[in-house]
Amino acid sequence: MHPHIEQVFARLDRSRAALRAAVEAMPATARATRPAPGRWSAAEVVEHLSMVERIFGERIVNALQARVPELAAETVEHTSLPDPIEARMADRVNKRNAPDTARPTGTLAWNDALAIVEQGHARLRSVVSGADGLALSQVTLDHAFFGTLTVYQWIELMAAHEARHTEQIMEIAVALA
Repeated sequence: MHPHIEQVFARLDRSRAALRAAVEAMPATARATRPAPGRWSAAEVVEHLSMVERIFGERIVNALQARVPELAAETVEHTSLPDPIEARMADRVNKRNAPDTARPTGTLAWNDALAIVEQGHARLRSVVSGADGLALSQVTLDHAFFGTLTVYQWIELMAAHEARHTEQIMEIAVALA
């Protein structure tokens, strides 16, 4: 497998493992409990992730499927997610509001939401792996806030998004303790 692909999926795997561990560290009875009015429960955070990552994953898969037939071999070094984006994703002080399309309903159990995330990752991994060695750095998509990102950067953004919400889940656990 191309080193770029290995690198971004290793990061995504680490973030998903940390997410699962953070939720599983909470008492099962607390996972659906909101720590305060207007705040999400851990289950709702995972539901949000399932919604966002479905949207991101579908966009990446669609872009790849449209471009793969025309791609040559990868020849450029992988460009990581820019530092300002990494910093923004890691910032838990400045809260943000999710768009309506990514607001949890509270009707999905955390393990069902995580299963959706994992199914999406499996599909994404399969499609990206099917384009192994091709110039995925040439496949770009626009993000409404972060601008134009390569496929590699989008996958890193997914990992950073999971990491951000893993921190949120740990904050929820502390608040409920």
